[in-house]
Amino acid sequence: MADLSSTSYVILGMLSHQARSGYDIKQFVDKSTRHFWAASYGQIYPELKRLADAGLIEGEESPSGERRRTLHRLTAEGRTALHDWLVGGGEPVHEVRDELLLKLFFADGLPPEETLALLETKRALHRATLTQLELQLPAARAARAAQGLVPVPMALDYGIRFHRWAVEWCAETAAELRGEAGAVARPLAGAGTPEATR
Repeated sequence: MADLSSTSYVILGMLSHQARSGYDIKQFVDKSTRHFWAASYGQIYPELKRLADAGLIEGEESPSGERRRTLHRLTAEGRTALHDWLVGGGEPVHEVRDELLLKLFFADGLPPEETLALLETKRALHRATLTQLELQLPAARAARAAQGLVPVPMALDYGIRFHRWAVEWCAETAAELRGEAGAVARPLAGAGTPEATR
């Protein structure tokens, strides 16, 4: 079949442990992968049909209150497609969309107090996300242990470490802009520094 979209693989992954409706998939995305790979209803439902037409998932009508919903589950072919993608080669897509970082990129002409306001907004955003992720950690560890999986939820752990670093970076950068006593200028990433190779 034709190459699957990234949204298709999000769906296959979401169905790898249990059957879910399109609504269930969107709710789970919003609590998990949206921090690094979002998917909207407008993407999910067309992909569910495409995956079903390709024989990678199958649906089953399930009553839910006054409404009927379709629970989707992986077929053997769908599980194979997910596995092949997980271990497959090719150039992975890596992109970061961060509007506040984009604003900081162009902030050279701003007065210091306006740049500081941007940094504070960014720090607060990372702090809020960090708190949200940390609250998820105990339940995520328990769920993985119950399923006999690796105890560390790797993507969640990555997110916690990243946002913790981002909070610190915002605070340190703001201190440098203010010229606070004791603020130590950090070397910029460049040739010969570890940051340049990351």
